[in-house]
Amino acid sequence: MKVYVIDNGGQWTHREWRVLRDLDVSCEIKSNESSVNDISDADGLVLSGGAPSIAYESFRLGNTSQFLDEMKVPILGICAGAQFMGMHYGSKVSPAIHPEFGKVEILMLEEDSLLKGLPKKFFAWESHNDEIKEAPPGFQLLASSETCKVQAMADRNKRRYALQFHPEVEHTQFGTSIFKNFLELCVP
Repeated sequence: MKVYVIDNGGQWTHREWRVLRDLDVSCEIKSNESSVNDISDADGLVLSGGAPSIAYESFRLGNTSQFLDEMKVPILGICAGAQFMGMHYGSKVSPAIHPEFGKVEILMLEEDSLLKGLPKKFFAWESHNDEIKEAPPGFQLLASSETCKVQAMADRNKRRYALQFHPEVEHTQFGTSIFKNFLELCVP
């Protein structure tokens, strides 16, 4: 299995790569300026978190729209990657009323394949100023927090999954389980 982590310019990219590598996945970091042809052999993509404000700087995510439109493999968006995915599929992304930083309690609303086996409540690490305001059409809202409605969402038909929080850091409970669940979705 081969998974590419799409680098969106943040400190998170290498952490995501490392978790996948530690799960014995063939994994490489690719620029968000890569062509679809350069990543066409992927079994899955992870759109990394990153520094850009998606509300104001979505152009800094390079060819991510093409990846979402043309790739038929499962794609997991994390933080900025999730926000871009939400905006791409029709949701509004704007500055959060209550930006989240540090440990936040997540409430699972629906146990989708991405969150299977997790408890109804768990703690996750947050680092965001922007947020997805509503799950876009076709997406199921999977998890929320007290101050951020869209913490996790999925469109099973498109094979698109998104997390506002950071599963790649050890402060997030069950982060490795979430990555394992995603990899199960990527099995060719």
